[in-house]
Amino acid sequence: MQDDVRLPRMQTGANPQHLIVTLLGDYWFGRAERLPSLTLVALANEFDITSTSARAALGRLARRGLLDSSKAGRRTFYGLTPRAQQMLTGGVRRIMSFGLSHDRWDGSWLVVTYSVPEHQRDVRHVLRARLRWLGFAPLYDGVWVSPRSDATEAVALLEELGIASSNVLVSRVAHAVNGGDPLSAWKLDELRQVYAAFVAEFEPLLGRAEGGDVVPAEALIARTRVMDVWRQFPNLDPELPETALPPGWPRREAQRIFANLYDALGPLAEQRFKEIVSEHAPDLACRARLLTTTSITTAPFLRSSLASPLEAS
Repeated sequence: MQDDVRLPRMQTGANPQHLIVTLLGDYWFGRAERLPSLTLVALANEFDITSTSARAALGRLARRGLLDSSKAGRRTFYGLTPRAQQMLTGGVRRIMSFGLSHDRWDGSWLVVTYSVPEHQRDVRHVLRARLRWLGFAPLYDGVWVSPRSDATEAVALLEELGIASSNVLVSRVAHAVNGGDPLSAWKLDELRQVYAAFVAEFEPLLGRAEGGDVVPAEALIARTRVMDVWRQFPNLDPELPETALPPGWPRREAQRIFANLYDALGPLAEQRFKEIVSEHAPDLACRARLLTTTSITTAPFLRSSLASPLEAS
């Protein structure tokens, strides 16, 4: 069933299945034409993935319902399934918009409390993973908090999973000691270090990209790398309110670097993508479509989003 489709788990590094989905999302999203398997294998080769591993990944993605395949003579062609494209849409929009919201915060916290019996541990696991996707973190066992004030998504999740014993509350902190402050649900020192590591890794590359010191082959690899790392942040940080965070919080700086670097590398990365496609399907190379951080909200094929976690297993 299509509803059982799950995208590959998010991770950094050259995981073949994840890489193929990422490349199709970045440069072939919304296209009905399918690409030859030789093209997708060659793209994976750019990331030091062997042809054998790439072909195995294509087969697994097809069996999982993420790729459609067709034959023309002895050649096999692949493209994203409609369901996979829908799922990617919600993830892409969230990743690209992360860090852009600077709305004033009214001090309210959304609190979800629940109790799940031990014999439903699988349901508890799914609930926790989905709560994190919605921006929650555990304050205590069975008590999850988020700075968001809209309870609709949380209520829908609890009803979908059939959680019989649960509450969704909107509250303000009147008194908090010994870890009771909702912000303590997030390890802020560690989160700051993760942002700092992102800035340290990619700021020099941004300088090189803006100075014209990056070639197309490097741009394709580097653009995929920066996306792989940045897409982790929505799971780590529900865009915690800046007014509640320590001074000098690095999220804005990290977002600036991501957006500028992703867009600066785009034309060169697209050039390399087209070069590889043209080796096996020259008639399709010109149809590659580059996504940028600004085109996400205006592209017609991305306007209808489905908020689905990219990391779902």
